[in-house]
Amino acid sequence: MSLQCSCCVEWLNVQGTVLKRFKSATVKLTLTRNDFRDIFIDLTTDKGIAHKFAVKDIAVHKRFLSDGKTTINFKSDKIMMMISNAPVAQLTDFLKVLFIKVTGRKESPQVKIRERLLAVKSSATEEISPINQKDVGRLDGKLEGPIKKRRKLETDLIKHGVDKKSPMTNLKDKLTGEQQEVINAVKANNNIFFTGSAGTGKSFLLRYIVNTLPPDTTMVTASTGASACLINGVTLHSFAGIGNGDCTVKRGIEMASKSPNVQVWRKCKILIIDEISMIDGEYFEKLNKVAKAVRNRDEPFGGIKLVLCGDFLQLPPVKQGKNRFCFQTSTWSECRFRCFNLRFVHRQSDNEFIKILNHARLGNIDPNTAIKLKSTSFNLLEKDGIAPTRLCCRTAEALMINRKKLFDLPGKEYKFEAFDSGSTKTLDDHTPVEKMFVLKPGAQVMLLKNISVSSGLVNGARGVVKSFDKNGCPVVQFKCGNTVPIKTEKWIVKTPTGQFISRQQIPLKLAWAFSIHKSQGLTLDCVEISLGQVFEAGQAYVALSRAKSLETLRILDFDKKHVWANPDVISFYNKLDRIIKCNEIYTLGK
Repeated sequence: MSLQCSCCVEWLNVQGTVLKRFKSATVKLTLTRNDFRDIFIDLTTDKGIAHKFAVKDIAVHKRFLSDGKTTINFKSDKIMMMISNAPVAQLTDFLKVLFIKVTGRKESPQVKIRERLLAVKSSATEEISPINQKDVGRLDGKLEGPIKKRRKLETDLIKHGVDKKSPMTNLKDKLTGEQQEVINAVKANNNIFFTGSAGTGKSFLLRYIVNTLPPDTTMVTASTGASACLINGVTLHSFAGIGNGDCTVKRGIEMASKSPNVQVWRKCKILIIDEISMIDGEYFEKLNKVAKAVRNRDEPFGGIKLVLCGDFLQLPPVKQGKNRFCFQTSTWSECRFRCFNLRFVHRQSDNEFIKILNHARLGNIDPNTAIKLKSTSFNLLEKDGIAPTRLCCRTAEALMINRKKLFDLPGKEYKFEAFDSGSTKTLDDHTPVEKMFVLKPGAQVMLLKNISVSSGLVNGARGVVKSFDKNGCPVVQFKCGNTVPIKTEKWIVKTPTGQFISRQQIPLKLAWAFSIHKSQGLTLDCVEISLGQVFEAGQAYVALSRAKSLETLRILDFDKKHVWANPDVISFYNKLDRIIKCNEIYTLGK
């Protein structure tokens, strides 16, 4: 088991003063074991520097694990190892293996001190093998005993991301073959564009990719604040530092060349952009020119590798005119993307509904499909006081519905104001919760954070406020059947300059109505749609694809003229499929 990262090691005296320090931007840490089953962390660099640290009496500090950082305190030896810029997935696996191997290892028989010292000094160690069932069995045995000790160890397991009942499961096991192909292409350092219809796991795959890349040099962005929030990133405009992009290229270069924007551009090696379909072509070309100038390199985007994700058949850029889409620009051709089209749908399991959505995505609604969609107007979705969420074409309409419904409810108002540490405007753009909102008993709400996945209390879960407890927390009955008080949660946002700001708020939002734009990326338990005011290609498809099945969907005024796709995008996808097929290599014979 090994880990590529940056590392700083300090040797301390009894008083805690640093006697010696080693620091390197690129090291390899390897878990090894000797003949006596003693475990070590071997540190090596490209320059041939090597250190070996015996894993005994250690403490692991994991507060910043999600940022690729951790500290291992070798207490007996008075050594501090500070790990940074580690891919989060690799770091988590490294600590998981370390925890299980150390906790579940067999006690080696008594050996003479001289023999042990010789073993430590010699290089007769071998890399630790992956976790197997024997390790798990020994770990289970260690968990037997006093209740307090057992609970502490189980808590440690959870902190390390290990499920005691199923310790071998991880995100990698959930990847499909087509998703793994994208991962392999990212590792090969290509410029990547991957697309797919709604529900094909684009956001899941993007989050996985983010966790496999060094966080210090990877910039995670999205076209909108809502999309950025889903992948723990920032908006592309916030990263670029050139305002809303209406400036000239010359002015953009001047803005990006100022501190701290210039440091952000220069340290970036990989730029991830989610919902690329909503970035207009003119802005995309402007970013390319700014990157080349600021980084003083003539390669596409100044040598930054791009990972783009999005579906151009969903919501388009707001800006109209020539080169409306990124793929219509010379910059797109210059980047020479390796393209992937994900086809396996995860959100919906009803094959009939998947087929209908695929037709709607391309704007093809035959008479039989139209009949099925019209018939949903008779679906009774109200249950246990929970009403379906109405998806509206315009944000103003959704806001008006929520305000009127809340005003009409009897009962006392409860106000919830967030506690912000940092720029309120930035937090408004990058967190799903509002700075201040009001609830009453009977309010229709949506959960905005995963609280208990096994209980169905996940981001997007629908419910109704039943009451408020003695602490003023709303008690919500959810569609999954659970009724629980909802307490304050914390959202942490990392700005492009590396600063951390946070918002603490009740993770709920009024859910009588949402705009189609705000619903992008969500899966809704029960949906009511009005398509009479559709004004953009792909808008109806995005609304329809928020539902899990025809049974959880109600369309009030369906007309097939409301469902259409942009002809330029259709042409692009036809070319894209041909390009992807040309890139596939088939092995002939055995």
